[in-house]
Amino acid sequence: MSADRIEVRGIRAYGRHGANPGERDHPQAFDLDLSLEVDLSAARRSDRLEDTLDYAALHGAIVEIVREHSYQLLERLGDAILAQVMRDSRVIEAALTIAKPGLLAGATPALTLRSMR
Repeated sequence: MSADRIEVRGIRAYGRHGANPGERDHPQAFDLDLSLEVDLSAARRSDRLEDTLDYAALHGAIVEIVREHSYQLLERLGDAILAQVMRDSRVIEAALTIAKPGLLAGATPALTLRSMR
């Protein structure tokens, strides 16, 4: 089995996440980067979209989770996203970075979570 990488970088999504007073009152921006170790051997041979991960579908799922759920912690938000991504059996390992721009004056907090089989 090969271990290839798919990355979807610079995802901008809006949601209501945060532990501080008022953070969940209005949607705010979140910047996300997803990196996946994936077995792409079938796609390498077939040249068919169904044999790889669809970037648009990944992007849409992430944006929907950020928009439709509300968590206090980025750790919980990231766990929900990684759980969705890991449902695809071709994904061997995933790394997700979530940044919250505009939260701190002059700094952007971010965290990276990993999940693997």
